[in-house]
Amino acid sequence: MRRGIGLLLGCGLTVACAATTTPGQGAEDAVAVRSAPLAGCDVFPDDNWWHADVSSLPVHDRSADWLSHMSTDVDLHPDFGGRRYGIPITVVGRDHRKVRVRFRYADESDRVRYPLGRDTRIEGGGDRHAIVVDRGRCRLYETWATRKRDGRWYAGSGAVFDLDSNALRPDGWTSADAAGLPILPGLLRWSEVKNDTIDHAIRFTTDVTAEHYLWPARHEAGTKSLAWPPMGARFRLDPDYDASDLGAAARRVVEALQTYGLVLADNGSPWFFQGERNRSWPGALLDDLKTIPASAFEAVDTSCLKVDPDEATADPDGCA
Repeated sequence: MRRGIGLLLGCGLTVACAATTTPGQGAEDAVAVRSAPLAGCDVFPDDNWWHADVSSLPVHDRSADWLSHMSTDVDLHPDFGGRRYGIPITVVGRDHRKVRVRFRYADESDRVRYPLGRDTRIEGGGDRHAIVVDRGRCRLYETWATRKRDGRWYAGSGAVFDLDSNALRPDGWTSADAAGLPILPGLLRWSEVKNDTIDHAIRFTTDVTAEHYLWPARHEAGTKSLAWPPMGARFRLDPDYDASDLGAAARRVVEALQTYGLVLADNGSPWFFQGERNRSWPGALLDDLKTIPASAFEAVDTSCLKVDPDEATADPDGCA
């Protein structure tokens, strides 16, 4: 799959919790009571690569080359906030009706039935991601370019993940994301910022990428040489970055960027990083995050974390 749209516009509410709320409790309130877990499900095991602490890992040998092709004269851009921006998350029960989806890239999609329906929140703009969590089975369904036409569901590609497993997609396969990775674990959520429980790397985009990818990514979306950043590259904020002038919520995000970093997962606007659509995002937080310079990041080498090339299990002892 080749795509270069990075502006993630949204519509509707933040997280639709179909059949997940208690009497008298709204969908947004139901989501807010949880922090790192989502609807009772962990977002992948604790030893998953997304949760790996990269604060002490070595700088990647190609860090300078990659950054030279990544417009580091700009600041970070939180690609979420307000009523319209961000990627919405829909939570459903195990009995939710599942439908057939017709895929443009069917040979690299999981061709099973997906729990899509009138309650499914779809990202606006060009990417039109749908992120659906089956809370009964702790299963994640993600689609890209999602549409319903004449009573039938269509998507560019689709992927299904077991949230209790570190298994990766087949090597060379895309997902609903260009890197072949799940989108959900890379989304910043307001509940985890508010509760100071951010425990994962954050998904971001850049405009021009390499024609290869790094573990645990499974797919590339670029045409350039090794001097350009590949899908799966991980970038860490300088530990000496001074965030003392930022608000408390922004400082929590800064700490996460220093501990877990950013993950390059798609082509798009340089240094746009993604979060859930949630009308509760404070404007002051978004303004603070827009002051973090891209030049304060460096690429880290996560290869020493690898246990199995076909799994996202990360072993920090391999980096000792």
